[in-house]
Amino acid sequence: MKILSIETSCDDTGIAVLEISKNGDFNILSNIVASQIKVHQKYGGVYPAMAKREHQKNLIPTFIKALRKSNLLKNNELKQNFDFQSLNNILEREPELYKNLVSFLKKYTKPNIDLIAVTNGPGLEPCLWVGVNFAKAISFAWNIPVVPANHIEGHILVNLLNPKPYTLNPTLFPAIALVVSGGHTQIILVKKIGSYKILGETRDDAAGECFDKCAKILGLGYPGGPIIAKMAEKVGGMSDVPPLPRPMINTKDYDFSFSGLKTAVLYADRKVDPSTRLRASYKRKMSAEVQQAIIDVLIKKTIKAVKDFKVKSLILGGGVSANQELKKQFQLEIEKNKLKVKLIYPAPNLSTDNGAMIAVAGFYHLPAGRQVKKLANWKKINANGNLRID
Repeated sequence: MKILSIETSCDDTGIAVLEISKNGDFNILSNIVASQIKVHQKYGGVYPAMAKREHQKNLIPTFIKALRKSNLLKNNELKQNFDFQSLNNILEREPELYKNLVSFLKKYTKPNIDLIAVTNGPGLEPCLWVGVNFAKAISFAWNIPVVPANHIEGHILVNLLNPKPYTLNPTLFPAIALVVSGGHTQIILVKKIGSYKILGETRDDAAGECFDKCAKILGLGYPGGPIIAKMAEKVGGMSDVPPLPRPMINTKDYDFSFSGLKTAVLYADRKVDPSTRLRASYKRKMSAEVQQAIIDVLIKKTIKAVKDFKVKSLILGGGVSANQELKKQFQLEIEKNKLKVKLIYPAPNLSTDNGAMIAVAGFYHLPAGRQVKKLANWKKINANGNLRID
């Protein structure tokens, strides 16, 4: 089985092709991501209207790259005819995408794809609709079944993309999943694949959003997480940097709050002498303190959930899970507490938003027996920016 997947929940346009063998082995044939970092960099964050526009522009070029790398891109020698009026109706809110898709369909033929998986939430709704409508259009044009996929579940299940899926090992469940990114910070109890309960989440800013805002305050650029992590790598003593708060670290729940940390960084930065503020040494030390404050809270809350629910594994997902210090300190905390849990996290290129994670999520939502013919009609699939996993 070959699954074509589409991810447009925020500012990354992701297209992937995943092949699943009869014995359950996963093989990523392609996983192409078109980043919008340069578009949003000067603003220090993502603008939904601009992100939607960029998705319209990026989808077809990314689609072509993914099919070509998968060896599935072939010229339309038979010059097939399409119901372009119906396609226009599907993509009436994405005129640029419609124009690009018409050119594509006239040039290339239907690939050997069994299923389309598309992110339908959560995320920025204008961006989600671009991907959903694109999936509907190609499903209609090529008569390929389509299945919606939850973005958060994708971040969890991307950890199954190994030579043999982790699901063949039942000792990994139940598990605690920490999904932490620019838009989400959630602790989720994973009873089994498809059965989830959100234990806690951020009440305001997500951890990745806090990284971005703190980096902007410090004049470090966007996205903030990778820059702050790099600045924090070679830091000396911290004596001349004020300690930052660890919001909600001692509350008995599993919730987070990072807006106060961002405000504390702003006030601390304003008190610093202007000449000191420009020094690289100051930026490195503040970066290290910001990173450690976020890590401390994430670890304390997540390890509490691991202990409380006596799970067998701890799964990390989302862009912030690529942070090396976070993974290192999680492992040290597991060893320190002598917890018999397996720490699982994706490769760095699978931590951020990508199509492969949506493909595997789509695969695990096929009906019993993996019968794609029993899927709902593409007309019933809608985007939902506030979609929940539980």
